[in-house]
Amino acid sequence: MRGRIPPALCLAVALAALLPAACARRSQDLHCGACRALVDELEWEIAQVDPRKTIQMGSFRINPDGSQSVVEVPYARSEAHLTELLERVCEKMKEYGEKVDPSTHRKSYVRVISHDGTKMDLSGVKIDGDVASSLKFACESIAEEYEDELIEFLSHEADNVKDRLCSKRTDLCDHALHIPHDEL
Repeated sequence: MRGRIPPALCLAVALAALLPAACARRSQDLHCGACRALVDELEWEIAQVDPRKTIQMGSFRINPDGSQSVVEVPYARSEAHLTELLERVCEKMKEYGEKVDPSTHRKSYVRVISHDGTKMDLSGVKIDGDVASSLKFACESIAEEYEDELIEFLSHEADNVKDRLCSKRTDLCDHALHIPHDEL
């Protein structure tokens, strides 16, 4: 028996070596999913605002006649509105569930309650408090850490905000991962 390594110890060492990679993948899936869900929710909220609604943005510049310069800007994409949305949008994560791709075992997060009340296909979706609280925590972390980037991207109407923000700018999603828009 001397000099021989017990099989249970070999198995434990092998599993310990794989654990960090599994945890890193789970963490990346969570943060990528939270970023994509966050952008989806912000874009939906922006779309709900009447496009005619504006907000006055003043400058500190005084005109020659003594009046202050004021500019009307669309409210939906204003910094004030986006900041307000960022403070409360992560509460929406309780309306998401976790879906595991059977072939890749990658996790994605899908809405389980539709915005408009339509019935949704929830087959294969895990809905529980742990998923929702993990997603909400990840969302809050992202909203806080990347607030400036979120406001920058969403203050102007742009294409592929999820991919540009969650993959390229923040690197929260690996570039090879592409989750179809209809799954989020």
